[in-house]
This record gives sequence, structure tokens and C-alpha cells, in this order.
Amino acid sequence: MKNQGVILILFTALISGTSIFINKFGVSNIDSTIFTFLKNIIVAFFLLAIILGFKEFKNLKELNKQQWLWLIFIGFIGGSVPFVLFFKGLQISNGPIGSFIHKSMFILVALLATIFLKEQISKKLVIPAFLLLAGNFLLLKMNSFELNIGALLILIATVFWAVENVISKHVLKTIEPKVLAFGRLFFGGIFIMIYILLTSRFNMILTLTFQQISWILISVPFLLLYVITWYTGLKYVKVTTATSILLLGSPITLLLSSIFLNISVTLMQAIGILFTLIGILSIILFIEKKTYSEPTISTAYP
Repeated sequence: MKNQGVILILFTALISGTSIFINKFGVSNIDSTIFTFLKNIIVAFFLLAIILGFKEFKNLKELNKQQWLWLIFIGFIGGSVPFVLFFKGLQISNGPIGSFIHKSMFILVALLATIFLKEQISKKLVIPAFLLLAGNFLLLKMNSFELNIGALLILIATVFWAVENVISKHVLKTIEPKVLAFGRLFFGGIFIMIYILLTSRFNMILTLTFQQISWILISVPFLLLYVITWYTGLKYVKVTTATSILLLGSPITLLLSSIFLNISVTLMQAIGILFTLIGILSIILFIEKKTYSEPTISTAYP
């Protein structure tokens, strides 16, 4: 199942890179918090429909109190607070710095996974990690690294997401991926809704134009496929490996921009793509050695 997990995470990275490219057009004309809230809630109900359609409602109905608390917590630290912090941080810092901090999340994940999941991190990770960081630096065409309050907010959001991924890896031992995805988006949506109400933005939902609604709906299938492939793949591979593979999304976004928007790829960016590919391939081949046995599912999921 490990190989299938890696393939699913690779597919997640492809979806992520494509989604970021498409969302650039949609989110430019709509409040980012409203955009995130609506697409998350819509996808949550699609997931609920899928769970019911595949007759997996028992996986939801038989969750115990502790498992529901895990879903609520994951919704809070992964599906709500970091989005608010991240988008606010982007508004008051430059994009490359924010992206670099966010794309460095796999380092935090590796440290947390070593401590809390007892994942064995080989010394061989050092070179691939350096290649991924260098590749990300070159892809973003960074020429400086100025830390400000915006960068700090993005860093906090990244820490939240890193913690969420490590917790999700643990929770996937007893909760099915689609149920976990549903909980993350549904409860995350509720927390974002509370934020929208507290900041008096609810009227913005009522005044959305047809074009804005269309962009939200376009983003829905990408998010749906993203969460299904991500959590299903994460069930079978190390969380460090999974978050590293996601960095493939950046080259995909850049290549799509080059093809469809005639944005030229510089030599340094091409080297960055090469570094990223080598780094990811190295992690898959040399770090993800030990095959995970299929996680034990509790008796609530026969």
C-alpha cells in the first residue's frame, strides 16, 4: 500500500499546483476568507454525500467522543485559524517570503513526526531537504529575506498546518480518510463562519456576483480531489515524505503559468525545478524505505 500512497500524494501535488494556478484568477476578485469558507463548506457536504452514497455512514455514526474532538480540533488548527493568519500575512508581506516559509513546512513536520510519531528520520534527509529548500528559493526568485509581522503570521499558520498534518497522520489509524477530510472542512468552515460574523463580513456573501460564485464552484472539484487523495495517501506513507512531495506543486504552477500566460521560466527557476524534482525523488527512493503496515482501524470500522 505504500506505493499506492506515494502515487496518491503525487496526484495531490498535481492537483495542488493546478488549483493554485486556477485560484489566482478567482480569488483576486473576492475576499479570501469568504472564498475559503464557501468552497470548504461546499466540499464538506459533497464529502458527506459521498460517505452516504458509498454506504459508509457507519464510519461517521460510530465515531466516539474522543474521535469527534479530534475532528473538531483538526478543523480548528488546520481548516480555519491558519487560513485567516496566512491570508492576512500575505496582505502585509511580499509573496515570495510567505511562499518560502509555507513551502518549508516539511522541515517542521519532520521534527514533529520524529518526536510525536516516532518516525525515523535518516541523516540522508539532509541533502534532499537542502535541495528542496534551494529549489524553492530559486523558483520564487528570492533576492532577500526580510522578516516582518506578515512573515510572522505566515510562520504561525505554517506551524498550525504542520501540527495538523502530524495529528492527522496519527488520527488516520482509527478514522477513515474521507471522514477525516469531512471533519476538517466542516468544522473548519464553522470556525471560519464565526470569524466572518465577528468581523461583519457576512453581507459580502449575500452580495457575491455570478462570476464570483462561478470561480468558487470551479475550485470545488479541485479541493474535493485534493483532500480525498491527500488523506488517503497520508494513511500509508510517512507524513514527512507526504509533505515533501507536495512541494512538486510549485513547479507545476510555474509551468502552467509559462504555458498559458506566456510567463518565461528563467534559468535559475529551471535549476530550482531540477533541485525540487531530485529532492523529492531522493526522499521517495531513499527515505521512504520502511513500508508502513496498513494502519489498524478500530472495531468501529470493520
